[in-house]
Order: sequence, then structure tokens, then C-alpha cells
Amino acid sequence: MRDENYGIQRDWEPRSAAPGPVAGPVSAADERSWAALAHLSALLNLFTGFLGPVAAFVVWLVYRERSSVVARHAMRSVVYQSVWLVALFLGWSVTFFLTAFVVGILLWPVMGVLTLAFFGHALYEAYLAYRGDGAFVYH
Repeated sequence: MRDENYGIQRDWEPRSAAPGPVAGPVSAADERSWAALAHLSALLNLFTGFLGPVAAFVVWLVYRERSSVVARHAMRSVVYQSVWLVALFLGWSVTFFLTAFVVGILLWPVMGVLTLAFFGHALYEAYLAYRGDGAFVYH
């Protein structure tokens, strides 16, 4: 009688890699598109308030092993958005608090410009990433 294994792995047998889809290399056009989308995830903050960094982090999770370009842009977007959102939250909180003392009314235009600067810079980073000459391209 033959010794059939029937899928049972013994301790002395080498473990094989888990079966599953193997992701192939990412084309340059796809790298540019996903890097730009990681930066464009900042626009989600207009509707949700905080999900932009989460979306960029998901892009990083998906592409961290497949493309170093996309991973760097996505992580840069996560850090950039997180820092700006905390700064804008604190700035608007101080502005609303000081509005009770009428002095905060002077800060409204400043905070409005800073808020627009956040989105404008995110759009500019997405443009640079899509063109292929973002902060992480070395000549």
C-alpha cells in the first residue's frame, strides 16, 4: 500500500509558498497614475474631513512591494496630509475660540488661505507625480 499524503504536511517537509495571485511589475504609466492618485486623495478631505490620508495609506499598502515610486509618493502624501490636517484643525480651533473675543475674525482670511494652500499644493504634487518629476526623481 502506498503512503498517500492527501495534503497533510509533515514537520520535516519544507513549507511551500502560499498559493495566490502574484502581482506583476507595474508599468511606468500606472506608477505615475497611482502616485498622482495618492496625492489627489487629499480631495477626499473636502467631503469626509479625514479620509484622505487613509486612502493614500491604502495605496501605500497595495503598492509598497510592487513599486517603490508609488510607495514613496503614497507615504509622502500620508505624512503631508496628516501634518496639514492637524495644523488646520488647531488653526481653525484657535480661530473659532478667538472669534468669541472678536479678534478671531481677523484670522478667518488667514486660515482660509492656508486651507486653500493645502489643497493647491496637493494638486501640484499630483501634477508633478503624473509628469514623473516629483520630489523622489533623481537626475
